[in-house]
Amino acid sequence: MSRIDESRPFIPVRIAVLTVSDTRSLEDDKSGATLAARIEKAGHILVDRAIVTDDRDTIAGKVSDWAYSPDIEAIITTGGTGFTGRDVTPEALEPLFEKRMDGFSALFHRISFDKIGTSTIQSRATAGLMHQTFVFVLPGSPGACKDAWDGILEPQFDYRHMPCNFVEIMPRLDEHLRRGGGKSA
Repeated sequence: MSRIDESRPFIPVRIAVLTVSDTRSLEDDKSGATLAARIEKAGHILVDRAIVTDDRDTIAGKVSDWAYSPDIEAIITTGGTGFTGRDVTPEALEPLFEKRMDGFSALFHRISFDKIGTSTIQSRATAGLMHQTFVFVLPGSPGACKDAWDGILEPQFDYRHMPCNFVEIMPRLDEHLRRGGGKSA
């Protein structure tokens, strides 16, 4: 079972939060605010926070800009994961993933099922790596953001979390580039 190894130092991660919505502003964005508060409470650095409309090119452009920034190590998006015509966040981002994190979606749905039952099937939460940057695509509800952060992301972004965590593998995410394989920046 997982545990915290207190002999290891806490290492803050630099995270950006993107809300995808046609109707929200920073003032009334509860999901983005929920993530921002949890990120900072956990001791991480909220590098940037923005809102973009439900447009594939706009979403992909913002996340790509952030993924190529040396100041950002992880990106969390909220919104646009449902089935309505305007829900296009997975379509905008999954083609840009160099590696998919299928386990994130599976675990998110397991946690979500315990809270909202079969309604979890209406979310297309996903995650992957883009230019050695973790990208997490969450539903647009504060509850879903809490579930994903509390149940998955907070422990995985804690270097002390054992037996393994994202922070300890971050320095090795670009090994394929250093060996001459894969795409270069």
